[in-house]
Amino acid sequence: MEIEIRGLRKVYPGGVVALEGLDLTIPPGVFALLGPNGSGKTTLMRILATLLEPTAGEAYVAGHDVRREKGAIREMLGYMPQEFGFYPSLTAYETLDYFGLLCRMNDPKERRSRIEQSLANVNLGEYAGRKVSTFSGGMKQRLGIAQALLNDPRVLIVDEPTSGLDPEERIRLRNLLVELAGGRVVILSTHIVSDVAVTSEGMAILHQGRLRFSGKPAELLGRLEGRTWIIDIEEEELSRVREELFVTGVFRSATGMQVRVIEDEMSHPGGYQTAPTLDDAYVAAMNQEVGSVGMG
Repeated sequence: MEIEIRGLRKVYPGGVVALEGLDLTIPPGVFALLGPNGSGKTTLMRILATLLEPTAGEAYVAGHDVRREKGAIREMLGYMPQEFGFYPSLTAYETLDYFGLLCRMNDPKERRSRIEQSLANVNLGEYAGRKVSTFSGGMKQRLGIAQALLNDPRVLIVDEPTSGLDPEERIRLRNLLVELAGGRVVILSTHIVSDVAVTSEGMAILHQGRLRFSGKPAELLGRLEGRTWIIDIEEEELSRVREELFVTGVFRSATGMQVRVIEDEMSHPGGYQTAPTLDDAYVAAMNQEVGSVGMG
């Protein structure tokens, strides 16, 4: 059970290239698509969800072609887009009942069973009778995942599920995605690096429709081992340090500022080595330090 993508390309009207020759394998478990807005994440997810036709290349979901076998893919797929709307006057149960009917779940007993199970999966069972208009942002996101789980999918695609949530709701939703991953492919699109660090077994970094890295987060971190440094500086030194070194982070300290940098050797006085973070690796990839950092 995996997703195979080969030479995938998508060009929108007007010549806008969203994906350019993408090759990627997505295994079972939580797999993160990481990249800034406009990197091609949503386009890729919509193609895998059979909502968008690729311009060229191939993509297979559990062996099924996204062009020729849309019905087979949709039967095994749950999809939560980045933007979705609910009728605020409906309760959580009524909302899922409506989606169940749209999905041709015509047996009332089976539909009720699936609705109750989906609400339980996202810890909303006790709120089944509450109107959606009373839900917090995080509860609405969980309800969105519940509708994606109605058909007990083997592949779950969620686009930016933690965007706009407060820290507590974000942690709760990340934990939920990890729990749901057993026996499924869960594709998580995000631009929040911390989401990837704590949830994902595999990841891909996209930038302007091209693949910058694919593999395990630990592999990405390993490629920066021994090359990440912290320098204590005065505030007025910051501009010069930015010009001379590859800076991945700037923080205030009790005595001035601390700067995180990626360099093979540290010539700046007072610099000391530190363990790399996924933020360091991501900033390096986005700034095309891929050759020296070895991301390929």
